[in-house]
Order: sequence, then structure tokens, then C-alpha cells
Amino acid sequence: MSHDFDVIVIGLGPGGEDVAGTVAEAGRSVLAVDERLVGGECPYYGCIPSKMVLRGADVLAEARRVDQLAGHAEVQPDFTPVAKRIRDEATTNWDDKIAVDRLTGHGATFVRGSARLAGRTGDGRLQVRVGDDTYVGAAVCLNTGTAPAIPPIDGLAELPRGVDELVWTNREVLRSPVVPASIVVIGGGAIGAELSQGLSRFGAKVTVVEGAPHLLMPEEPEAGGLLAEVFGREGITVRHGIGVQSVARGGDGVVVTLADGSTATGEKVLVAAGRRPNLSDIGLESVGLDPAARSLDVDEHMAVAGVDGLYAIGDITGRGAFTHVSMWQAKVLGAHLTGQWEPYGGYDGLAWVTFTDPEVGRVGLTEQQARDKGLDVRVGVQQISSNTRGWIHGPGNDGFIKVVEDADRGVLVGGTVVAPYGGEILGMLTLAVHAQVPVQTMRTMHYAYPTLHRAVSEAIGALA
Repeated sequence: MSHDFDVIVIGLGPGGEDVAGTVAEAGRSVLAVDERLVGGECPYYGCIPSKMVLRGADVLAEARRVDQLAGHAEVQPDFTPVAKRIRDEATTNWDDKIAVDRLTGHGATFVRGSARLAGRTGDGRLQVRVGDDTYVGAAVCLNTGTAPAIPPIDGLAELPRGVDELVWTNREVLRSPVVPASIVVIGGGAIGAELSQGLSRFGAKVTVVEGAPHLLMPEEPEAGGLLAEVFGREGITVRHGIGVQSVARGGDGVVVTLADGSTATGEKVLVAAGRRPNLSDIGLESVGLDPAARSLDVDEHMAVAGVDGLYAIGDITGRGAFTHVSMWQAKVLGAHLTGQWEPYGGYDGLAWVTFTDPEVGRVGLTEQQARDKGLDVRVGVQQISSNTRGWIHGPGNDGFIKVVEDADRGVLVGGTVVAPYGGEILGMLTLAVHAQVPVQTMRTMHYAYPTLHRAVSEAIGALA
């Protein structure tokens, strides 16, 4: 059978769902296809449930600071309320009926299945196959996202993966109703760092192994170094700058052997070694694209270079595996497909947050990236503990604000916030970088006292 649509959306993470709903509400015929849960990784296995873990973990950490600040408290971790919130509030027990109903309520047609591009019709429209059916669209949007990467570590693929098994990814750990007594985390990026601290605060003995020189490798080195210090104080073992040689059954459940011959053991091993793009098996070759590509190059309308009628948003565009990027791109594409004003603003002000404690937020360039671009760089840093509100905060006030200025233009091109609630402070710096607010203008602003965000003014005052 063949079915014609104005737009076909393959992959219904937050961005794909938004495009499908927006275009359908505008009166266009839309086919939306996904073999997994509508809503994607974020609400079921990523940002939402993981932040529920971290919210509970942060409450435990604050309670443990009572003796230093306000009296005495005895803290007994219990993961049950967190698991219940994830199951009942965030995921509806990993059931996407609400999301499907929301999508079809906008007027889109939903098909559950694995979709592949299948070349073009005689009149040039794109074809998509789902099972035995062929669908035709004037435009196709790809939003296939990424999946947990399983590195080629000796023995890892042979161990069973599942909620009740030895190997976890972010999908299994966030479906578990209990926290293991011990766990080895392979990968010290955002996912690995967040879950390591969260599980540790709920009582797990955690070892983090990161092959790069520091945790959170894309960030300023100072951020990763500080986080490692905090982890050490909290009893988390951090092994960075060393790779994993093999994984096998043994010890408490799993034995991880490192490149130097040392070992770490845990009931579980959590693989948080990055993400792989879901591009290899969606028929890219049928439209002249390389199925081995790591990302798809898109323009300011989200159109894929060299393929008329094909668009892409989300992780597969190579702009970062962030829900807010996918949603932003979806707004641009939805406007483009419906003939509305497109809110495209480029990526110079791209910002993100790792929700450890302290939170690590960044916008734009690191100091080294700015120097590599040949900019005349000035840097300003303020320690959170030296900021009045940070000093008042007391225990848990680790962190700093670092701003990176292009001195020739007198504007900030990057900023990093490591602080309690650092993601909220980052908003000011994101606006400054995106809108290219002159540093001199920022010097004239009023910064309420005593606030953590006042440390932005103090960092600007330290530019040199």
C-alpha cells in the first residue's frame, strides 16, 4: 500500500513530536512514525527521571549538612519514593498513551514501527517504508536521536544487559526500583557524573572510570577538576586518564580491569560512555547520503544539505544531545514548513547544564576554544565561596564563575558557572553571549545583593 502525506516525521522525541503537532495543527497531513515510546529518551530514560533521582539526592545532601548549619539530623536514604515518582509521575510506567493521544489530537497520523527512507517517486517526492507499507511525503523530517554507545571493551558485550542483569545503561538504571550496593560507572561525562553522584548519595559505593584527563571533558578543565574533588569528599572513587581493558563476572558481580592492571568491582556496571547516532539503518543511502555518517549537516531551516525535501533535527544534527536544542530546532522547522517567521538564532549562544552538585553550566566557548579561534582573549574568574551569598551558603558552596571575553569586540564569547543552582545563574550569561551585550554595558547593570548571580559582575570585574 502507498499513502500520501504533506510531511512525514521519523522519530518522535520531543522535537519530532513538536514538529508533527505544529504542522498537523496548521492543517497539513502529517505521518508520525516511531518504533519506541513517543516522547523519546528524555521523559522516559533521560533528563526527567534522572533529575528526579538528583532531586532526591540533593535533599539527602542538604539534610547531611544540618549538623554544620542548624542542629542535628539523622539521614536514612530510601530510593522508594524516587522510583515511585519515576514510574507513576514521569513515565506512567513507561507507557506513552498520553503522548500518542496528544499527538493524534493535533491531527497527526501515528504509526508504530521502524521507518526507512526508500528513495523517491517518479515525481520527486520522498518515500518512506514502514513494514510492508510505503508512505510518500513532500517533506520528511528525521529526528531519530541517539542510543547508548557500548564501547568495544573486551568481555562487555558478553555480559547480560537489563534491569535485573549485570550491565546497565541510562535506560536500565532509571528503571531500577533499587540502588545497588556498589557500581562501576564507565564514563565521566554528564550522564555518568550525574548518576554517579545520585546513586552514591543513596548509598551505593561508586567508582567512576574516565579515560579522558578529567571529568566532564568538554567543559573547562577547572570544572572537571573541582567536581572530582567534590566526588572524593563524598566517597566516590574517581579514576581519570585511564581506559578500561576488560569487563568480566566476578567480585561483587562485575570486575572491571583498567589499562594499568588495577581493578574495580561492583554489583553492576553502568556504561555511560557516550551516545551513538541512530543513522546507520534508516535508508540514508537511498537518497545519496552516507549511512555511516555521525551527523547530518543542516542549514538555518533545518534542511539537510544536498537532499531536497529532507530535514533533520535533534541529536543527529551534531549540535549536542540536548532536549532544548531539539525543541529549538523543531520551532524553526515547524515555522518553516508552515510559512511562519522562523526563530533561527545560530549556535554561538548554545548553553547546557550538567546537574551535579554543584551544577556545571556552560554557554559558548571555553577559554581554550576561544584562543584556538585566534581571539584576543581576556578571562575573569570569581570563586563562589568569595561571593557574599556563596559565603553565607556555607557547606556545598564549591564552584566558580568564569567569563571569556573577545577583547577586540568587547563582548563575552563564553562563560562557565559551577555553583549551587548554577544552571539558573547561566541564563544571564547565555543572554550576554547570544545578544553580544557589550561588557561595558554589563558593568553598568544593577546586580542584586546578596545573590549568587552577583558573582557574574565580580567575574567581569576580574577580566584580565
